[in-house]
Amino acid sequence: MIPTDYVPIDCGLYSEYELAIMHGDRLRLGWRDNAGHAHIGIVTPTDLFTREGAEFMIVMDADGETAVIRLDRITHFTRV
Repeated sequence: MIPTDYVPIDCGLYSEYELAIMHGDRLRLGWRDNAGHAHIGIVTPTDLFTREGAEFMIVMDADGETAVIRLDRITHFTRV
């Protein structure tokens, strides 16, 4: 079942996330959580997956904490 508010991302952008994972890149990532609160952080993406029709990224911060971010909630990223 696809979440009613999920918006698929561009395939090229998905590929950029895959490359960042393969190269072990750190990203300055901006995203909104489930409640709509904005976050910005330096993270290392570790995996991508699909669940119930939505795409997600698993990230790890400098303290080793992991988070799962829905791809359509990422607002921007740059490699650092």
